[in-house]
Amino acid sequence: MDTTPRTEQQRSADRRRRELLEAADRVVLRDGPQASMNAIAAEAGITKPILYRHFGDKGGLYAALAQRHTDALLDSLRAALDAPAERRERVESTLDAYLAAIEARPQVYRFLMHPAEGGQGAEGGFDVGKHSAPLLRRMGEDLAQVIGERLDLGPDGQRLARVWGHGIVGMMHAAGDWWLGERPCSRPELVRCLADLLWGRLAAAGDKRGGPGF
Repeated sequence: MDTTPRTEQQRSADRRRRELLEAADRVVLRDGPQASMNAIAAEAGITKPILYRHFGDKGGLYAALAQRHTDALLDSLRAALDAPAERRERVESTLDAYLAAIEARPQVYRFLMHPAEGGQGAEGGFDVGKHSAPLLRRMGEDLAQVIGERLDLGPDGQRLARVWGHGIVGMMHAAGDWWLGERPCSRPELVRCLADLLWGRLAAAGDKRGGPGF
């Protein structure tokens, strides 16, 4: 008989958590890696102990923000892969989707992938650099799953799909990080260069029989 009150309480807690994450996003967009728990609590109009109550600590809040943004990025990459187009065009669209995401919100990208500078005091930012590897691994596994489902890579296809998935994500991350910092070329030019680098085996591999195609 008490199911409904608990459900409503959970919905209220979930709603409050979303509101706090939105406040954290606003601070991250402004401060990047220097975003602090104090600044986020102030933006949300609460005290820091209340923020800790929802997320545990800075690491818990970082993990929640990372999941939020990684989910959105993976959705955009999958949409590019699923678009009705030739394989080469979809490869370029997927690379472009990643680069467009980090270009559109560079402070969010730096928050997720780079530690705050200047040390970690009581008012310091998040030490997030050490957390970036799990995000890249998640993206690599997700891309590996897509590749394994769609391409016929032979008897050792699952292992090769994981090699390709993590390799492509590593390439996108390293090239994108360099490009975002230096802007040595246009985004379309970088997309074409990276697609050229990938294209040899991707062009030669056949679609897996009965799969959705690549």
